Amino acid sequence: VQLQASGGGLVQAGGSLRLSCAASRIILFSHYVMEWYRQAPGKQRDLVASITSGGSTNYADSVKGRFTISRDNDKNTVYLQMNSLKPEDTAVYYCAAARGSSQYWGQGTLVTVSS
Repeated sequence: VQLQASGGGLVQAGGSLRLSCAASRIILFSHYVMEWYRQAPGKQRDLVASITSGGSTNYADSVKGRFTISRDNDKNTVYLQMNSLKPEDTAVYYCAAARGSSQYWGQGTLVTVSS
């Protein structure tokens, strides 16, 4: 399984970004739970949002109402729409695919929010 994240960049506080994560070399993408994590400098990697095969979503309290996770199973892609960005959202964002006891990681994409 290969995951390619993209869409990071520099944005002013209050702005928006949309991250994408395209999966390849994966069978039955729709069966995987897809997740977005982030890791700020000097901090641990934390779960930001997840979406199940059935489309159920879960969010960290810090991003509820601002971030939306979605998936397109035809394109083997998961998205993270990030609105009303804050400087504290600055981090490297990682996507992950989980199924059973297996979890696969993509490379990170840097999001920097300036104040």
